[in-house]
Amino acid sequence: MAPRPPLPPFDREAALKKVQAAEDAWNTRDPEHVALAYTEDSVWRNRGTFLTGRAEITAFLRGKWERELDYALRKELWAYQDDRIAVRFQYECRDADGQWWRSYGNELWEFTGEGLMRRREASIDDVRISAGERRIFGPRPDAERGALVPVW
Repeated sequence: MAPRPPLPPFDREAALKKVQAAEDAWNTRDPEHVALAYTEDSVWRNRGTFLTGRAEITAFLRGKWERELDYALRKELWAYQDDRIAVRFQYECRDADGQWWRSYGNELWEFTGEGLMRRREASIDDVRISAGERRIFGPRPDAERGALVPVW
């Protein structure tokens, strides 16, 4: 597989680009596209679910976006060093019954020298919200890139 820049070791600019690229990819809600950012044997912890490999990641994401309708995500760089990046994020979605949710989380990422993610650990909490409390509407507009994600 071809390298996926930016490559480690990360400086601030490269880490910011990697985070924005991940946000942009996840907002496509295209499991096959998103999974290409991970190694063939990537290891994930997503809440209490443990996955290994691109095929499991793709299947997981497909199910996620079948359940989490109108999903829209914001990520923010928290820290970086060498081949690792930490992010905090929020996303909003609705379930099949029309209930809106805002999910708050933190992720730890580790990359190969080719810029593929070999490890992802995500801790996520969900909060019910009303449609009127929504603040994330689709992919981030260019004018909002780099804006901090509110705490609540």
